Amino acid sequence: MTGNEFRFFLSCDINLPVTFRIERLEGSFPISKFPNSENNAPAENRISEIYVECALFIDGAPFGLPTRTRLESAGPPFCWNELITLTTKYRDLTAQSQLTFTVWDLSHGEGLIGGATILLFNNKKQLKTGKQKLRLWAGKEADGTSPTTTPGKVPKLERGELERLEKLVNKYERGQIQRVDWLDRLTFKAMEKIKERESLKNGSSHYLVVDFCSFEHRVVFQESGSNFLLPSPIASTNDIVIVWDQEVGKINPSEHKQLKLARSLTRGVIDRDLKPSSNERKSIQRILKYPPTRTLSGDERQLLWKFRFSLMSEKRALTKFLRCVEWSDVQEAKQALELMGKWEMIDVSDALELLSPVFESEEVRAYAVSVLERADDEELQCYLLQLVQALRFERSDKSRLSHFLVQRALCNIELASFLRWYVAVELYDPAYAKRFYCTYEILEENMMKKAAGVNGEEDGFKQWQSLVRQTELTAQLCTVTRDLRNVRGNTQKKIEKLRQLLTGLLSELTYFDEPIRSPLAPGVLIIGIVPSESSIFKSALHPLRLTFRTTNGGTSKIIFKKGDDIRQNQLVVQMVSLMDRLLKLENLDLHLTPYKVLATGQDEGMLEFIPSRSLALILSEHRSIISYLQKFHPDDHGPFGITATCLETFIKSCAGYSVITYILGIGDRHLDNLLLRNDGGLFHVDFGFILGRDPKPFPPPMKLCKEMVEAMGGAESQYYTRFKSYCCEAYNILRKSSNLILNLFYLMAGSNIPDIASDPEKGILKLQEKFRLDLDDEASIHFFQDLINESVSALFPQMVETIHRWAQYWR
Repeated sequence: MTGNEFRFFLSCDINLPVTFRIERLEGSFPISKFPNSENNAPAENRISEIYVECALFIDGAPFGLPTRTRLESAGPPFCWNELITLTTKYRDLTAQSQLTFTVWDLSHGEGLIGGATILLFNNKKQLKTGKQKLRLWAGKEADGTSPTTTPGKVPKLERGELERLEKLVNKYERGQIQRVDWLDRLTFKAMEKIKERESLKNGSSHYLVVDFCSFEHRVVFQESGSNFLLPSPIASTNDIVIVWDQEVGKINPSEHKQLKLARSLTRGVIDRDLKPSSNERKSIQRILKYPPTRTLSGDERQLLWKFRFSLMSEKRALTKFLRCVEWSDVQEAKQALELMGKWEMIDVSDALELLSPVFESEEVRAYAVSVLERADDEELQCYLLQLVQALRFERSDKSRLSHFLVQRALCNIELASFLRWYVAVELYDPAYAKRFYCTYEILEENMMKKAAGVNGEEDGFKQWQSLVRQTELTAQLCTVTRDLRNVRGNTQKKIEKLRQLLTGLLSELTYFDEPIRSPLAPGVLIIGIVPSESSIFKSALHPLRLTFRTTNGGTSKIIFKKGDDIRQNQLVVQMVSLMDRLLKLENLDLHLTPYKVLATGQDEGMLEFIPSRSLALILSEHRSIISYLQKFHPDDHGPFGITATCLETFIKSCAGYSVITYILGIGDRHLDNLLLRNDGGLFHVDFGFILGRDPKPFPPPMKLCKEMVEAMGGAESQYYTRFKSYCCEAYNILRKSSNLILNLFYLMAGSNIPDIASDPEKGILKLQEKFRLDLDDEASIHFFQDLINESVSALFPQMVETIHRWAQYWR
């Protein structure tokens, strides 16, 4: 599209219901009215219970029924973040269509806080999109007449700095202002100070923030013609006439009343002594086995609520019980929170579920954090990536979760380093940049205040500076990568240029002024790059392979990539590391290689270099995997001429990665991204396709190539049977932790990882299917053996055409 083109949609062509999101109410409120205030509120002040009533007016007349948000009492600020969908469609709107918003407070006698009205089309007849900040007219109900007496937009003559900034932020979020990361962070910080200053100046003014639906192009008003203004003629034929039923999707009053009676507080005395019957107990046990992704039916929710008191000793039941609560009912929510405090303490893996977007209650999320406090640093590091993502679902920037992560990071420099990087990468997300920057600031402020440890530990200022130097190092490596891409010639010339730079212009990289904590392993202090041992990989992005000297006299080898988003690789390797830990806890070591990966930006990052060779290279030089291993571990008396230990390592690692790649739905497997260590350990790299996505047609169920089976002696050998046994054992162990793995992926739902962001719900359901939670352990063994047999049969000559196509996958 050229700069002179203006692409647009006509409003009469949009057959979608009018949709908008009511986000929050801003402004100053008397402190004593609110339950979350730090001051002690007087007894006569009651908790504010606020809701917003929305109505559509067309040409000054009400059109359709008003819609209300849920009651909100956890403020200020009051955040609904509630999506409102009207029955009216965009095609039915006129140029003078208005939305009215009236804010009510049920806790006060007068009830009315204020109202505001906004036209849906601007003076250019274009549909308004994005966030709109409406000033409420105090004590006045929103007026939908034309012209309105309660305009939400501040008149031009009265607009100040705050209104100008709000307009610019709207343009920024729509992508009309270029993003400059470092400048954006400074700007947002300055804007917060201006907002605080203006709010003090404006006194008791209230503002309602509403987010209107956006479209790919501008929407221009166009009359929809006679189909809107004129009634349809009465037909003389027997054609079916579609009539819109406004009751569809609304709560049945009689059912709602019955539910309220069943859950009334007066029933608490009766319910306290209730015990489930044999059939009810079976139903409850079935519900408790549901994965966290499953939504409970009305009957199932009612059953758990009915027997809530008898379930308090069952820790697995808490997360399911909290899903049954009607959180809009203040009294019911209060009772649920009291029971939560007396419930049997849940496991850390279940606490992760309570941090998902399903649970909005601050008390529930705070309880989840209190459970996480029991986890040691090693376990917490396993979940740290997801806990940082969970900050998106918090109600405020300075949440209990944010402070918990910072406090734990202050006691462990490795946690501090990873937390800083995980948060820093998310600063590129415009929707949540402010929130992540707030956590970054809290970490920086607290670490700078930290005193030196009694055991010779550095003070907080020095520790923070050592982490900042990591960023300076990655910035220099980005510059080196860009310079090398401009060098003409083959890879060898680029390698020569790299070594020349390191010994010349960039010689400060070979000897650091002060040791720097390795971003991949913060416990390791690196002091400079070894130019003679540094190289470049032969690929389009020319990744650097660098060898760093360490303070203990050793070396640390890393790969630095610029131009590739490695956050998906980071997630998969984190999952491999977690699964390796889960298997080892059950005394099953499958010799996996969870190498370290760290994204240091949207399109850059570091990977640990593991000495190995690709199967493609091994087969081209040695013809078979066994011939290659005989070179490093020969044994005339061992199986296939190699040591039994080496073969066992190969078989176990093949089994481990076969199960993990199946569960995670890893795609695009070929002989170039299957690597083999000299000790026989096989591992996978390059996870560009996950959760069932694959660029090749007809992918086999399991990623097992013919050469791997041949190295075990073929499909009839005892070693292949042992391989299948390890696979089934590992599969059943990981199935026991399915809830943990599903919860971790659920927390990634809001991330910018490609294969999750495209359709989070579908991706998580695909992951859930792989666990086959409908089967018991014995049935799952049969299922997985059939899966292996099915995949392996595809690797050898068969008559069936489908299997032939599967065989093509590895070519």
